Amino acid sequence: MKRFTLAILLALVCAASASAQVQQYEAYVRSPGGSVEVGFILDDSGAPAYSVKYKGRVVVVWSGLGLELKQGGRLEDGLDVEGLTRRARDSTYALTVGKTARARDRYREMTVSLREEGGARRRLQIIFRAYDDGAAFRYRIPAQAGLEQVDIVDEKSMFAFEGDHPCWAMQLRTFHSNYEKEFDRISLSQIKPGARVGLPLTIQPEGGPVLAIAEAGLKDYAGMYLQGVEGAPHALVSRLSPHSNDDGLAVSTRAPLTTPWRVLMIGDEPGRLIESTLILNLNDSPAFDASWVRPGKAAWDWWSGQLAEPVANPGMNDATMKHYIDFAAEMGFEYMLVDAGWYAAKAYGDDADTKADITKSVPEIDLPGLVAYGKARGVGLLLWLHWIPARDQMDRAFPYYERLGVKGVKVDFMDHDDQEMVAFYHRILQKAAEHHLLVDLHGAYKPTGLARTYPNYLTQEGVLGAEYNKWSARVTATHNVTLPFTRMLAGPMDYTPGGFRNVTPREFGPRDKGPLVMTTRAHGLAMYVVYDSPLQMVADYPGAYRGQPGAEFLKEVPASWDETRVVAGVIGKYIVVARRRGQSWFLGAMTNEEPRELRVPLDFLGRGRYTLKAYADGEGAASDPKQLSVSNGNVKGGDALTLKLAPGGGYAALLKLTR
Repeated sequence: MKRFTLAILLALVCAASASAQVQQYEAYVRSPGGSVEVGFILDDSGAPAYSVKYKGRVVVVWSGLGLELKQGGRLEDGLDVEGLTRRARDSTYALTVGKTARARDRYREMTVSLREEGGARRRLQIIFRAYDDGAAFRYRIPAQAGLEQVDIVDEKSMFAFEGDHPCWAMQLRTFHSNYEKEFDRISLSQIKPGARVGLPLTIQPEGGPVLAIAEAGLKDYAGMYLQGVEGAPHALVSRLSPHSNDDGLAVSTRAPLTTPWRVLMIGDEPGRLIESTLILNLNDSPAFDASWVRPGKAAWDWWSGQLAEPVANPGMNDATMKHYIDFAAEMGFEYMLVDAGWYAAKAYGDDADTKADITKSVPEIDLPGLVAYGKARGVGLLLWLHWIPARDQMDRAFPYYERLGVKGVKVDFMDHDDQEMVAFYHRILQKAAEHHLLVDLHGAYKPTGLARTYPNYLTQEGVLGAEYNKWSARVTATHNVTLPFTRMLAGPMDYTPGGFRNVTPREFGPRDKGPLVMTTRAHGLAMYVVYDSPLQMVADYPGAYRGQPGAEFLKEVPASWDETRVVAGVIGKYIVVARRRGQSWFLGAMTNEEPRELRVPLDFLGRGRYTLKAYADGEGAASDPKQLSVSNGNVKGGDALTLKLAPGGGYAALLKLTR
């Protein structure tokens, strides 16, 4: 009897299917439309493996599965099949906020029940789902005698591929990460054993479909990363974030245990992954009435360095905050975010004063007065919190915020995704929902679909965004047009766009107050269409927008959508996205450092005629990125636009139905 060894797996990479000498059991499940097929086999040593096909092409070759437990060691061979069940589902559900108003959850599922042939005879189930735009699997350890306590050392979920495909990887040095890093274009073979690659990982085989490995339904578990496999240069295997108080342990819980979903998103083109709701589908529906949740845009005091002309002494004080509230009211924004410094603490960052009272403001801030001031102007206040005092004080602070009329909180500096932190996310989102508070998670790991379960969770950082312009030159145009095909696949991202001091890369220099951006004005406007975030920051200070071309677009563009279409895009080069709200469409296009001319068909409009208000790169935008050309016209479905994008340029447009 042989284990399903790496050598066998590598042999299967070269073969069309497993040989009779290796197979002991096989089963398959195909998606409702037939695009995706997931296969399961057990080798002659009782080791499980799976494969995935898309439109008849193998995209994941036979790859091993299993868990490593403290109770009895590895649960990845010596197994026998006890049974197999199947089910199917086809339903639609409404989303309170997000990239679409309704999503379809349509799949076929098989559950393979396994049991060890010897030893403790532990039981394990593996659940596989086949969607037309991807596949997913997860493990379940049922309640069983002798395995009441479940301590997982690591997970052994493999993703093996036929070739050394290009991929876009967030390569991390430590599990203690805020996910604020670039996605580097490398090949699979460059991901070595011991690596920590954050999710999603986007893979683009030559001539084949585009893939993304992701995670969904993360609850009572540790976050997953990927690393290389010794001797298999085209294979990856899971790696779990270690427990905060035990590096040799990842998950400690009681049976029954159901792990998060391991997800493979699949599409013919990169844009199909952006349109997909697969991550959301693999999460639970909300258990509370979310009709009070309101998406929107927010003025914000922190990014600009609290610039507030003509306030005499700008800073964390009532006069400055009222200045930003007035601006939000003027622009029709729903919110104003009061950032760090409003409550008394010795420090607010990594060295935060974790005992600070988050119900007591500094003397310069009259919090009840500011809430009332905003309410009178139709602007709700959001408050920044460090996560540790939020964790310790939410039971008394959140009821106080609700009574006061605060609309939400921004929770910061979590910076890891071990089991304890994952539990904190669920706890704070639930507690916030109980008190009608919106949540923006900063210093955060990647999303895993919690926006479906907790509609009050509007957005999440976990992205290298515009704040990095304050201290680095890392926020490049290439980075900006890579994010939609990588990080954004996981869920909403609080990139914090809106910088209006546009300069060329040669002129750019990081600075804390009044930071610059090294892309065009039109590129920045397009972010409000291209980037998913039901809570969008308008990051610059009020004086940066007043009287400036393009500011009117910020009044018009919504933060949540009824429909999303990706018209065109190449990872790291350019993207064109169309989104609908009601009967109006918004169009956003962005390019990397290369100037580009794009033909954009307007087939998504369907029937009817539309007025077009466009914000394009001006003729001199290559040397003066602030130059913006604003034009009006009329279009209909079937027409096409020709977009001329400057280096680091963009295009944004509003299309309103007339008849």
